[in-house]
Amino acid sequence: MLATFPRLRGSYSLVMLAEGRLYAMRDPWGMRPLSIGRIGEHVWIVASESCAFDRIGATCLREVAPGELITIDDNGLRTERLVRIPRQALCVFEYIYFSDATSQLDGRFVYNVREALGRELALEHPVAADMVIPVPDSSIPAALGYAQTSGIPFGQAIIKNRYSDRTFIKPDQRLRTLEIDLKFNMVRPKIEGKRLIVVDDSIVRGNTMKRLVAALRHQGVKEIHLRSSSPPLRHPCYFGIDIPQRDELVAAGRTVQQVADYIGVDSLGYLSLPGLGRAIHSASHDTELDDAAAQAFLHSEFCYGCMETQGWPFDPERARTARPVEFFMPQRAR
Repeated sequence: MLATFPRLRGSYSLVMLAEGRLYAMRDPWGMRPLSIGRIGEHVWIVASESCAFDRIGATCLREVAPGELITIDDNGLRTERLVRIPRQALCVFEYIYFSDATSQLDGRFVYNVREALGRELALEHPVAADMVIPVPDSSIPAALGYAQTSGIPFGQAIIKNRYSDRTFIKPDQRLRTLEIDLKFNMVRPKIEGKRLIVVDDSIVRGNTMKRLVAALRHQGVKEIHLRSSSPPLRHPCYFGIDIPQRDELVAAGRTVQQVADYIGVDSLGYLSLPGLGRAIHSASHDTELDDAAAQAFLHSEFCYGCMETQGWPFDPERARTARPVEFFMPQRAR
């Protein structure tokens, strides 16, 4: 296992059971989360998110550090930091969408970060409207943050079918379209004749939003102002997330106005990259960051290559043909 480690490039959190031992290992950039928990004195647990421990009455002790190997056996827990890389690169989409809202990442509650994303969005893209509504469910905290900062009332006028799946991971367009049609119902009395700010966590292909906007128009909505708590997604993900090829991404090769026209909204506002960095930072610090400092923070802590190619921790295309990574590792592991 240690001999293989320097040959692995990319994102992974590994949990293995072998010869009476439990091993856990996180990639050197920390792209995917991994946490250690405990019940009592003798039961150790490893999970991808801290919320898993809450569900079973366990205590979350800490996250596995990037490049760290954890070994758990009858003698307890042992840890080795196999690799140290100056730049960490947690996938920023863990905060925006993927992680459970009740989880913690790097000491920040995901819910608090999502509220902060909404507050930044309200500052960057204000508009006159009657109500702020989320696209349920992951956008609810951001919509609350937007409403709080803007002073516009919050309402839940879109009701999600509890049995529907996440649409963007469906394998083909036909299944995605079918799922979208089954996914939402509208509360017409709350929205008819209203000017709405619709907050979504992100806009990937634009399929969900285009059909949702058409449904809102059908229910008599007067104006629709779409706000995304993620910057535009313009590049595919090479690190294990189903963000598709560039030509499928609605923001790739289009201006913001062209995306707005395609979806059919009256206005569209994306959170900026500095705003994204500032919102995440604010969830664990009281200090305010200017744009340059906020983007520097984002770059030092996160992978955001789906938004801007310099956000990758390394060039994934070149890495496919490159030699194994020259990590700093203990002598016995070479």
